[in-house]
Amino acid sequence: MVALNRPSGMSQPSLEPAPAPPWQHCQHGADPASDPVGCPGILVSGHTACLAHLANSDRDAYLAGLSPGADIDHRGTPFTRPLLAALLNALRDPATGYPRLGYAVFASAAFKDYADFASAAFEDYAGFGSATFTYDATFESATFKGDSGFASATFENYAEFRLATFKGEARFTRATFKSGAGFGSATFEDYADFGSATFKNNAGFGSVTFERNVGFESVTFERSVGFESVTFERASRLGPLVCAGQVSLFGAVFGGPVSLWVAARRLECRRTRWSSTAEVRLRHATVDFTHAVFEYPLTIGAEPDPFVLPNGHQVPEEPLTSTSDAAVRIASLRGVDAAHLVLADVDLSECLFTGTVHLDQLRLEGACLFNTVPRSVHWRRCWHPARFTRRRTLVEEHHWRARQPAAAPGWQAAPSGAAHVGPLQLAPVYRALRKAFEDAKHEPGAADFYYGEMEMRRHADDIPRNERTLLTAYWALSGYGLRAYRALSWLAAAMLLTILLLMGFGLPNNDPKQVATGTVPSGGGKVTFEISKDDPHHPTGQRFTGERFEKALNVTLNSVVFRSADQDLTTTGTYIEMTSRLTEPVLLGLAVFAVRNRVKR
Repeated sequence: MVALNRPSGMSQPSLEPAPAPPWQHCQHGADPASDPVGCPGILVSGHTACLAHLANSDRDAYLAGLSPGADIDHRGTPFTRPLLAALLNALRDPATGYPRLGYAVFASAAFKDYADFASAAFEDYAGFGSATFTYDATFESATFKGDSGFASATFENYAEFRLATFKGEARFTRATFKSGAGFGSATFEDYADFGSATFKNNAGFGSVTFERNVGFESVTFERSVGFESVTFERASRLGPLVCAGQVSLFGAVFGGPVSLWVAARRLECRRTRWSSTAEVRLRHATVDFTHAVFEYPLTIGAEPDPFVLPNGHQVPEEPLTSTSDAAVRIASLRGVDAAHLVLADVDLSECLFTGTVHLDQLRLEGACLFNTVPRSVHWRRCWHPARFTRRRTLVEEHHWRARQPAAAPGWQAAPSGAAHVGPLQLAPVYRALRKAFEDAKHEPGAADFYYGEMEMRRHADDIPRNERTLLTAYWALSGYGLRAYRALSWLAAAMLLTILLLMGFGLPNNDPKQVATGTVPSGGGKVTFEISKDDPHHPTGQRFTGERFEKALNVTLNSVVFRSADQDLTTTGTYIEMTSRLTEPVLLGLAVFAVRNRVKR
């Protein structure tokens, strides 16, 4: 075995990349005019060249002197596939059939061919800081028993760390993965740091286990990244990270309190489990929380400004420069228990709520936006105008209405493959959201969801015909007690009709005069008079005059406030007045009730 003297200052190995070669390096290929440095590879002990440029006999002798678990130092050395294979074969453990390395340093090494470290066992520190992997590099099933450093390493092609085990600290700070990276089912038993790393293609961390903290501060993913089924046992903070594509946390588990700071186009949190309190701060993202589990309070909020690092610098968002705004949109809360959920300043216009549990306990903070009804007036069958009053709606109502045969344009159709829900499923959703707004003392907002609830009840198949007729009348007269202008319009129409009917049929031609009749006894004494009034005569001739209008208006206004005017009426007029005294105060009450519902706090 060849003894290796560890570089000075490396008894406690640094995980940062090595700077420009401070070591005595190989002079192979040096040209004072063009390349005075030549090969940057460190000299093999006892020789004047690096491992790549040793004479064949010297290289064979060096390799023959190695044994499994030996310490090696090949900083800056250029490796071809045969050279790396020969080195690892010399370190192969006969008991396992796989290479076993001691203290191994490959800082600034250049792997110019396929780098195969699959199933290798690193017994001590493994240093690949600033190394360059020109082709594929695999560390599949490798075991790093000590600290490992890949800081500032460059992977030009695919990097595979599937099933790798990192027992010590793992540093990938400022590493660059240009093609793709796979960390599937890897285990990080100590701190893992990917700070400021760049992933230019898709990256996969599926089924990885982070047993301690993990750092993704200022990491950039230029495509998508998957954390499917990842276990974060003690991670207190994830991010801030930037992803130009999708960040998937499908089935991921967070075991302790955590803050997630993510700027991405889409965040998948389907079946993600938070076992402790958590805060999710987002930018640009559309988020899917279908069947996510929140065991403790969870806050999801939109961050209006770029994330700021502890040093005060903003996190760059170049991969997201094409995104129009930083708004955060919730795509789905289906299957979620919302009892511990707080949403702040998010867009819920496309959110699917059906199937959410304890939705009435959902807390909405700040400006949370919902979908609205189509604008302007639409014509059905070329003659029937349809105008929808502005109100908050669920996108699932849009989907249902768009499926109806006579749907007005403007209702948003459901995307392909979306589950179809109807009024029976939507009515309890509206009811729960109404209660959530009422509990928050946001009565005008609650009114919109009450309107949606009543609309769904009116269209539901389980409502009896007589109840549906009553609901339809309630809707037509006052918009379920929420549309004051509708009740006032009906009141004005009823009053106008009452006035016209009174002028035409209810007021007599002339007010009846009292007539006194009696008998005077010849002997004098007490005189008795009987006073009577002629019956009103039905009007004839000109009925619509100013005087008759004034009388009809007086009767009508008194009817609105449930009073009787001192006006003589025909028999028909009496019934007209009785009808108006019954209907018009109800319409006035509906109007007052609607105004109250829209302005109370």
